[in-house]
Amino acid sequence: MTAAVPGAAGVLAELRRWIEASWDPELSLVRWRERLADAGWACPAWPRGWSGRSLPAGLAALVTAELARAGVPGPAEGVGVGLAGPVLIEHGTDALRERFIRRIVTGEITWCQLFSEPGAGSDLAGLSTRAEAADDGWRVTGQKVWSTGAATADFGLLLARTDASVPKHRGITCFVLPMRQPGVQVRPLRQMNGHASFNEVFLDQAQVPAASAVGEQGEGWAVALSILAHERRLAASRPGAAPPGAAGRAWREAIAERTAASEPHKWYPQRAGRPDLVAGRAVAHGLAGDPLVRQEIARLVELSWSARWTAERAAAARAAGRPPGPEGSLGKLASSVIARQAARVHALIAGPHGMLAGPGSPLDGTIAEIFLSVPGISIAGGTDQIQRTIIGERILGLPREPDPSRKLPFREVPGA
Repeated sequence: MTAAVPGAAGVLAELRRWIEASWDPELSLVRWRERLADAGWACPAWPRGWSGRSLPAGLAALVTAELARAGVPGPAEGVGVGLAGPVLIEHGTDALRERFIRRIVTGEITWCQLFSEPGAGSDLAGLSTRAEAADDGWRVTGQKVWSTGAATADFGLLLARTDASVPKHRGITCFVLPMRQPGVQVRPLRQMNGHASFNEVFLDQAQVPAASAVGEQGEGWAVALSILAHERRLAASRPGAAPPGAAGRAWREAIAERTAASEPHKWYPQRAGRPDLVAGRAVAHGLAGDPLVRQEIARLVELSWSARWTAERAAAARAAGRPPGPEGSLGKLASSVIARQAARVHALIAGPHGMLAGPGSPLDGTIAEIFLSVPGISIAGGTDQIQRTIIGERILGLPREPDPSRKLPFREVPGA
């Protein structure tokens, strides 16, 4: 793979020399990441001067892989590096980049996403949270929901309506919202699988500084689309395990950070249906020769391999420097279909016992948790219906779904 990327050998050799000269496991994690950022190795595809080296996506991926192979921690993971950093680089002012980019990379500040609302989930452009101009910036009032990490985040990427006199897609602005203030209240949402990974956020005259708009006022929909494209890519990449033998202060702090960051997502493997467990469960239950079970497992394998090939095409497109394309929606929809098929096979194998939890239940309750968690994957990150609409309209070129509210001033939309 290295030989296939022009210039890769020289860049990786330079990186190895730099790691040998710079890595000290007894550094604090923040100090080590500052070195990464200052040298441009933290996020190598980002521009020079903003913790990157302006490398093409394919070469940047090799740099990230080499950092992991060398056994050193990389930049902070999650919404900050995955969403906030890219959108500030693409749409933010230099002042916002100066204030946030380096601290995003070092993990000194954490982020959440404040998009969905109780009345604006699939139709995100119908959001009603409003931002009103004030002498020192903006005052935001409204409610957001399904916000992972909101309880611990320092800042949020917020979509709010700044102009109700224009159609819904044109009156939205994206802001950086300080989360730790009296006007922001966060409450956990208890899920039917027993976890509480998400939050609802209540905003009551929350203050947003004047210089905190990301992009132009009223042009937040374009910013939102950019963030959503990065979000679909982020959803597929969760923090990996520390390498064997990882030691020193930097790794102790990195492991603690990863443990805390992964806590809200610990049920995500069950949300995906756990297709990896299916074959073993069929054998354990003596059903490996059952024609119906074999047929359903074959269907699951077929779906999984098709999705893997689509993901590989998407990875090749990123390596070639192309922006996120339709693979995001195709992959998101495929993951829902695979999860439901996996749950169907688990139910076929386990029978009624699959509904049991606690000691003595199938896989100590894991099968029951799969049944309760799989519906979530068809909702999170854009519902299946929305993905089908995107695929139909933007990929297949089908006529747009009728929506009279697109042309009305938002204040005249019924129920707005």
